[in-house]
Amino acid sequence: MFEDATKNRVARWIAGDISISSNPGASIKRWRKKFEMKQNTLAEKLDISPSVISDYESGRRKSPGVQIIKKIVRAFIETDEKSGGQVTRAFADRFEAHLPPEVVLGMRDFENPTDGNELARVVEGKILANENLLNKKLFGYTVIDGPKAVIELSSEDFTGLYGVTSERALIFTRVTTGRSPLVAIKVRGITPGAVVLHGSITEPDEIGVKIAEDLKLPLILSETSGINKLLENLQESLP
Repeated sequence: MFEDATKNRVARWIAGDISISSNPGASIKRWRKKFEMKQNTLAEKLDISPSVISDYESGRRKSPGVQIIKKIVRAFIETDEKSGGQVTRAFADRFEAHLPPEVVLGMRDFENPTDGNELARVVEGKILANENLLNKKLFGYTVIDGPKAVIELSSEDFTGLYGVTSERALIFTRVTTGRSPLVAIKVRGITPGAVVLHGSITEPDEIGVKIAEDLKLPLILSETSGINKLLENLQESLP
């Protein structure tokens, strides 16, 4: 979204909060007010009518898609930057603490979506659940240190793993059974587009697989050798 890493971190968090909210319009309004932006100003930045913004925020209009949400967030941050960027910097400091680099090993959003079939190929994956749903579109991925994420992240922090959209793959590394990541996803109530398990799994956990089946969540076991190789394959082979 931005070349600057700080702006990208803030943009991903805000876009993720909007896209996975049960009331995206209310979330847009809340963030607009945090950035002290009027509806007319946002509408002008997006080259649309102010009534469209009003309809989104009131729920009269269907929730905007990923691309519109990206444009809205870009408008927030670019407008703030022209005024000194104080709001963006304040949120960057907050989000930096929430998603430390030792937990999030890699995070990427795609310009063009891929799907679970291609993801499974890239991670050298074995399908554990819902193979029939691998054609779902994926708009990004987040690679996570599984044990640290489950133990250290609060529910609010966990939301940040979804980046711009929940239609992404969450890839948990250093996994031994696969149960904990699936339990964490179920408890937090936000289902990603796919989950990849990577680690020293000899026998997939039956409860973890059952949770994935119940959530209609494609579950993939990566057989790629080593985390560095996994990250390299993801970076080089996906759009």
